[in-house]
Amino acid sequence: MMKGVNQAATGAEQIHWRLGDLYAGVDDPRLTEDMRWADSAAARFAEVYRPGLGDLDAAQLATAMAQLEAVRQRIGRVGAFRYLSYVTHADQPAYGAALQAYEEAATAIQNRLIFFDIAWNAVADSRAESLLADPALAHWAHLLRNWRRYRDHLRSESEEQILSEKRVTGRALWERLFDETLTEMRFPLRGKQMTEQEVLTLLSDPDRELRRDAAESLSKGLEGRLHTLTTCFNAILADKALDDRLHRYPHWLSDRNLSNEISDKMVEALEQTVVGRYGLVARYYRLKAKLLNVSPLMDYDRYAPLPGGERRYDWTECQRIVLAAVTDFSPELGAIGRRFFDDGWIDAALAPGKRGGAFAHPVTPDVHPYLMVNYTGTVRDVMTVAHELGHGIHQYLAREQGHMNADTPLTTAETASVFGEMLTFGQLMREEQDPRRRLGLLCGKIEDTFATVFRQMAMHRFEEVMHGARRAEGELSKERLAELWMQTQTEQFADSIQFSPGYRWWWSYISHFIGSPGYVYAYAFGELLTLALIQRYRAAPADFVPGYIAMLKLGGSKAPAEVVAAAGIDLEDPEIWSRALDYMAGMVDEAEKLAEVR
Repeated sequence: MMKGVNQAATGAEQIHWRLGDLYAGVDDPRLTEDMRWADSAAARFAEVYRPGLGDLDAAQLATAMAQLEAVRQRIGRVGAFRYLSYVTHADQPAYGAALQAYEEAATAIQNRLIFFDIAWNAVADSRAESLLADPALAHWAHLLRNWRRYRDHLRSESEEQILSEKRVTGRALWERLFDETLTEMRFPLRGKQMTEQEVLTLLSDPDRELRRDAAESLSKGLEGRLHTLTTCFNAILADKALDDRLHRYPHWLSDRNLSNEISDKMVEALEQTVVGRYGLVARYYRLKAKLLNVSPLMDYDRYAPLPGGERRYDWTECQRIVLAAVTDFSPELGAIGRRFFDDGWIDAALAPGKRGGAFAHPVTPDVHPYLMVNYTGTVRDVMTVAHELGHGIHQYLAREQGHMNADTPLTTAETASVFGEMLTFGQLMREEQDPRRRLGLLCGKIEDTFATVFRQMAMHRFEEVMHGARRAEGELSKERLAELWMQTQTEQFADSIQFSPGYRWWWSYISHFIGSPGYVYAYAFGELLTLALIQRYRAAPADFVPGYIAMLKLGGSKAPAEVVAAAGIDLEDPEIWSRALDYMAGMVDEAEKLAEVR
């Protein structure tokens, strides 16, 4: 095999999660038993509460909510196992079939419960407010009040049931086709057939020719499957447009903003502030071109390590660094983090059939979260582990709120993950004495921060014009999608980067556009919010930590503004985003100074 393509062993090759805490295996009879229990419990729930939910007093409504949560938690436990099993075996049809069968069964059970949302939203405002003010409903008050924000967007029970059934055989299958297409794809590179994750990893390789070849391989591979990928995109875009029209959402992002508990104006203010600082991106990449001594700086050079600044981290070292960073911040959180490594809650190995990327899955409060990464030993991989562990710790702490209150809106869901990255970055910088590697670490962190704020906002803007174009123009060709992609990508870089021809197809592998429309602005929101938290932490460390942990424990039980207030942040402060972007500018200042003394 040719030089530069083989990946060195990291010790993560045998790091697979142990799903036995959920079920003994894919044939565990409890999987079927739990779904049968949930189906029977949902039928009993409907029989008891359908005839007069509006007449319940606060205590009775609290009892109903507890029963509803029990059903949804049991379904969620089975679903977590089926999904986690599938993402590490996406190339095996039996796992996909089992997940599809689960989704069909879960939808049928959830359809028994749809009446509850509709009946609750039919309760008069005065009656609902009286109930919500009762201490007996204190645990459920925020959730119930939030559900009423959807009252203008609900259809009748039978219509909602039809829409729910449609998702299983419509959108869900297009998502699965997209995932399985990318999972099975192989990208030829220097005599080796590489997975998507493997070829993406090489975009951070020190060898520029290898980066160029990897980028070309990715581009050609995607171009060869654009018929399928473009069809998936158009299907998802059309499906969402239909759902939005039937639910009377005024624009493509309305439902996402409702679920994020954030106003349209706040999202617009975030976007305008970030886009207004795009010049910072061009300024940094002009510096990087000088540091790499290349002209022009190409798209595949963006994540290149600086000469003399690169190094690898095996899995044991990654674990030590990440846990040291968290433990230094809080021994309590460090002890929770260690359990993920010690108890088999992480899947880190690259393996055939495993989905690319990384995530943290909360599972259900009666179990624990699981983390998935694809670890190759780069500093970026170390930061990814820190990111997902931050999610996992957050999800673990929020379990005390119960299944339906633990889940956070995306506006606060990324906070703990990005905070974990910042802590780990600080640990890496404290341990590194070599000035070239310190500059390399700083540049890597700047690039990751820029990717989370500026790149994600550029992708949000792509989604915005893509959804708008699909609704105005009809089905979009691959060329039209590429045009919109390049339009929204190039504006953030000005003339600091030159794009290779195949980069125009790179929209086609980004799973968020398919599985979670409207998701990506939350990354920018979470990153900038975290920088605001970091500023408070550095100003008063001892006072900050208890409030931060209290914030994580709240989960989704309160509105985002109330949650972050526990850590001393005012989301209504109009300058919060600008100050965070000033912090990022300070990182570029520091890189420029370090570059002068290299």
